[in-house]
Amino acid sequence: MSQGPLAGRRIVEFGAIGPAPYCGMLLADLGADVVRIEAPEASAAKRAVPVLDTRFDVANRGKRAIHLDLKSAEGRTGAQALVARADAVIEGFRPGVMERLGLGPEPCRTLNRKLVYGRVTGWGQTGRLAPVAGHDIDYIALSGALHSVGVDGGPPAIPLNVLGDYAGGGLMLAFGLVSAMLEALRSGEGQVVDAAMFEGAAALMAPAYGFRAGGLLGDVRGRNALDGAAPFYSVYRCADDEWLAVGALEPAFYDELVRLSGIDDASLGRPMDKAAWPEAKARWAALFATRARAHWEQIFEGSDACVAPVLSLDEAPGHPHAIDRGSFVSMEGVTQPAPVPRFERTPGAVRWAAPARACELDEIIASWSAFGD
Repeated sequence: MSQGPLAGRRIVEFGAIGPAPYCGMLLADLGADVVRIEAPEASAAKRAVPVLDTRFDVANRGKRAIHLDLKSAEGRTGAQALVARADAVIEGFRPGVMERLGLGPEPCRTLNRKLVYGRVTGWGQTGRLAPVAGHDIDYIALSGALHSVGVDGGPPAIPLNVLGDYAGGGLMLAFGLVSAMLEALRSGEGQVVDAAMFEGAAALMAPAYGFRAGGLLGDVRGRNALDGAAPFYSVYRCADDEWLAVGALEPAFYDELVRLSGIDDASLGRPMDKAAWPEAKARWAALFATRARAHWEQIFEGSDACVAPVLSLDEAPGHPHAIDRGSFVSMEGVTQPAPVPRFERTPGAVRWAAPARACELDEIIASWSAFGD
């Protein structure tokens, strides 16, 4: 097994979609033994996401899995046996589902007082929206994040389901679980971790809320320094219809951008003069449109001009810097990001490719008993 920083930690993940398995993946990548409890195959097939071959369900890499029918006494008994030996639980169902199964926080902590019980939902365990259905787009809408991203005069830009599901939900829950497990080592007591994707997305916007309060961020998207309005912080189409990302915020970096590009900076106006932004941005756009992206990559490579090619999912793993660092791995023909962050002495690793490796309950209990307390 991996000897990552979480080696020896035992995690029970109750099968769900979105942020819950992503949280489990993050912990498994860093060495935790994550066991995913899945519904019997016939039941699981009825609610499975139909577009995914299980080999491509990267969020279930590095885990073990067992099939238990939690609606049966036998299935609940099996789950309880795992919970009694676990350091933490991950569940991502609507509030009340686990309680109705008899596997909510209280009965589980009766079995294991050190247990950290992690719950991830869209709206949280309490509040008027707690029982209401939603998806990433709804959670980031209510957080203020969705409103803030997009071009001037256009609709809000939808950032896939990265901001709510994975960053605001799965990543925040992983952070909460590790924090609570660390505290449990000191206190000997577990606790419930309530991760709401709505609040997680809002937390990611904390600096933006500060900028807004200080008058540094306007309330109209597409008119601010970091949302594409500024000519020195935007994306530009090249002659081959590929794109460049320019992020020359600081004066020294902006000067390098101007120098290497060869543009006539006298006609650009002062960089922080918002009134000059539209004309300056048009000038930059016209310049970058004269050559293919590869030309500009060569011009700016290795410089402090803060220019990068906008790479597709197919291109990113092949970039020389990604290759230098081993930022992506290929497992059974599926290219995917490598574990992060990096650790000097106890690096994480993907133990095996998705899907989660099928195991028997007795096998898991035996291996967990060998860990000790």
